[in-house]
Amino acid sequence: MQAMSNVESGNGQSKRTTPDREASTSSITDAPDWSNPAVTTSPLSLRDTVHEPPAPLSSLDSSISPPKYSHDRTISDNDSPKTPSISLAGDVSTPATTTIPSPVQLTRIHDLDSSKNADTVGLADILGDPLIKECWQFNYLFDIDFLMSHFDPDIRSLVHVKVVHGSWKREDGNKIRIDEAAKQYPNVQVITAYMPEAFGTHHSKMMILFRHDDLAQVVIHTANIISQDWTNLCQAVWRSPLLPIRNPAASAPAPKTDSAALPSLGSGPRFKIDLLAYLRAYGQAKTGPLTKQLQGYDFTSVRAALVASTPSKLNLRASDPDTETLWGWPGLKRVLRTIPISSAPKEEKSHVIVQVSSIASLGQNDKWLVGTFFDTLATQSSNSPSPASTRKPKFSIIFPTADEIRRSLDGYSSGSSIHMKTQSAAQGKQLAYMRPMFCHWAGDGDQYPSSERTIPIREAGRRRAAPHIKTYIRFTDSTMTRIDWAMVTSANLSTQAWGSAASASGDVRICSYEIGVVVWPNLFQEVEGKRVEMVPVFKQDMPGATDDLEGAQKVQNQQMGNRIVGFRMPYDLPLVPYNSNESPWCATSPCSEPDWMGRTWPGFGEG
Repeated sequence: MQAMSNVESGNGQSKRTTPDREASTSSITDAPDWSNPAVTTSPLSLRDTVHEPPAPLSSLDSSISPPKYSHDRTISDNDSPKTPSISLAGDVSTPATTTIPSPVQLTRIHDLDSSKNADTVGLADILGDPLIKECWQFNYLFDIDFLMSHFDPDIRSLVHVKVVHGSWKREDGNKIRIDEAAKQYPNVQVITAYMPEAFGTHHSKMMILFRHDDLAQVVIHTANIISQDWTNLCQAVWRSPLLPIRNPAASAPAPKTDSAALPSLGSGPRFKIDLLAYLRAYGQAKTGPLTKQLQGYDFTSVRAALVASTPSKLNLRASDPDTETLWGWPGLKRVLRTIPISSAPKEEKSHVIVQVSSIASLGQNDKWLVGTFFDTLATQSSNSPSPASTRKPKFSIIFPTADEIRRSLDGYSSGSSIHMKTQSAAQGKQLAYMRPMFCHWAGDGDQYPSSERTIPIREAGRRRAAPHIKTYIRFTDSTMTRIDWAMVTSANLSTQAWGSAASASGDVRICSYEIGVVVWPNLFQEVEGKRVEMVPVFKQDMPGATDDLEGAQKVQNQQMGNRIVGFRMPYDLPLVPYNSNESPWCATSPCSEPDWMGRTWPGFGEG
């Protein structure tokens, strides 16, 4: 078999036949020619081809008035966002249970049928609005032509685009490609982030959009701005509500002093403070204009906590988490300390599932993984019920095997985006202590016949879409029908992303830029005393329309009038652990067994 010559794309592949996948999936069509710039990410995108921009529209040179509202648009601190919701039908004598769609969406998968793409989002859905006037893009990898093709043709040459990346070395291929492509677009400005750490990366994945109707939006996601990431890889997107300009007549909050406590975590005002602190880490010369603009917007409708990393050294003894933004695992720990954990049934443990696309060198023992990072993920509010919630949770790590990469929609090509090294002696020791925690991404190989599985499978519809998504979820118990909190982030499993273990003097070193959001049930509480549950939802964003929520609905049937918030799952439940002879995918290891398209994998880089 011919080895693959291009690990980033499927160039040169033959006509596709259907791989071994979910029974309900239709056959794969001919592979699109991704080398052709006329082809974009999705057949469901707003536009499928790149058009030459027409002559500038004179109407876009004038200001656009915001749409009129039937009520004053000023938002006070006590107002809540207008969350789309429905009510489950119930007895007229009792209030119906309100259901709320997932605050996180999955991206559309090009080669999956519509039944697996319900409620998904494509890049054109985010960037294709002609009201966008300015767009800030923070990411690791960029294809500028691909990015620009997703703006509305009428404004493609007019929208002000800022591209922020971290490839600062003159000989870096990513930097060369970005700089050369940006020359073709006078409206694109390239900004290189300052990277003080040799092993750090600018890995954050975020968009900030400003619109002609005086609204703004923050988008935090998991995909690079390249075709492969928005085609057949599983990704996630969190989008803020559209944010209005603050009413200048509204009373401004008192200025924060050094000793003043910050707003509560999970609130819009706190999200804004933490986001601005993150942006200021780039320096005034690079992001000063952006932070100045965002200062004028009202974030009250946001319901999420920001968790980010910037290259820095943090001293735990000198830092005050109540008055300043913390980065890395200390920042995550501060957020989780505010989240009450539901009481699990007797003799049950909660279950934290870590699902990532890359696992770095964590050491030859589990000191950092268990002693620092898992200890952080086990953090909970002191107001959590006891005693069941005080038990340490079970931990699992979802990562694909070589067999799952072979059978993914892009075959071995998708493996170029997924990394864990296992070849050296030190890497082998790391694999040994992590192996008992590993679970499959798809879990549907020949060795795991569904007929032998005693618990019904809740299918997410993403088995054949290789995971570039990164999620961290705490389930209440082993049934995994309720969620205590969930996080979507750019951060993989590495000390560079989350920070080193604290030194004897309390120092934590963070190397990379990362950004993500944490959501939990109480953020969606409207009425004091009314219970809110967050539940996993499958193949759609709205809970309550399928049998997936049977366990959670039994709880809610006893407490009508409460709220159920969905969280869109990227993987099936229950989990399928690795067998003792299975290993995670290693992109640096050659694979002679052909993928479903008949290609072998030569491996790349140093082991």
